[in-house]
Amino acid sequence: MNEEIGSYDAKTRLAEILRRVEAGERFTITNRGKPVADLIPSLAAREQQVDAAIANILKGIKHKLSDEELLDLKQNGRK
Repeated sequence: MNEEIGSYDAKTRLAEILRRVEAGERFTITNRGKPVADLIPSLAAREQQVDAAIANILKGIKHKLSDEELLDLKQNGRK
């Protein structure tokens, strides 16, 4: 459910509201009690986060450990 906020409050607290929207919150901006706009997280920002996560996963998959590296990790894990 969206939190309602008046247009004056939205204007005066814009930086705070944008931080909260970036964190996933949603707001309905009202003018004299009537809803006029919804402020929701950007789909483009979410897509960038997903793309970065996929790139990190693929980077990890591409890095293959040699037998020596695996043996070293195994031995260090037993200490």
